[in-house]
Amino acid sequence: MNDLPDFGDPWRELGEFIREQRNVARLSLRRLSTLAGVSNPYLSQIERGLRRPSAEILQQIAKALRISAETLYIRAGILDPHRPEGDLTEAILSEPGLSHDQKQTLLRIYLSFRRENESAAAQDDAPRPSPVGAPAPPPGDEPRPGRGAG
Repeated sequence: MNDLPDFGDPWRELGEFIREQRNVARLSLRRLSTLAGVSNPYLSQIERGLRRPSAEILQQIAKALRISAETLYIRAGILDPHRPEGDLTEAILSEPGLSHDQKQTLLRIYLSFRRENESAAAQDDAPRPSPVGAPAPPPGDEPRPGRGAG
């Protein structure tokens, strides 16, 4: 039965991974749903690849499974392991001076900013400002707003 749209395969793979982790942890679907604070039917749909869970839900599932939320974020495509942002995520997760809750809060904020920027970029055809640390575009012939000419 393959009624899923094109995005189904990555989500099905994520669901299978969550199911495998649940089985390794020897948790029933009902117990994991209780620990993660999500409904039993919703978790079942995630495991079957029928639902796309948010970063928040993935974090709750990861915490209940006692695995890294980053692992689920990468599998869900929220984080790209080949992009430099993974380094920031790893740095946050490995920071010994922060509690687990503080780390997860920072990751939620960071991912929220990324989603907001990606959403705005998808809706806006105009060039977007370069991210912090990216090389600036070459200067144009016209003075920049707020600066005097020459």
